[in-house]
Amino acid sequence: MESIDVISICKALGDVNRLEIVQMLSDGEKCGCRLLEKFEITQPTLSHHMRILVGCSLVNDRKDGKWHYYSLNYETLKRYEEYLDHLAHGTKKEAQI
Repeated sequence: MESIDVISICKALGDVNRLEIVQMLSDGEKCGCRLLEKFEITQPTLSHHMRILVGCSLVNDRKDGKWHYYSLNYETLKRYEEYLDHLAHGTKKEAQI
């Protein structure tokens, strides 16, 4: 995993709202309107958070009509998990960024 990818993911998950969004998406795809119901934020603020999550590839975005649907990008999560696992176990070669 490239250093820029790790940095982007860490920054994205460093915000409590974005971390909660990722947790909400862990049980499946959600419409943006469902995510918005959970938070006391405006739609433009939710869009900002989703742009960051999609931008670092943690979240997939698909549009159906006027609605946006979001889901976790499990490939990115797996690569990030492997990176953290290598750090935790001192596997220097794989954990380097």
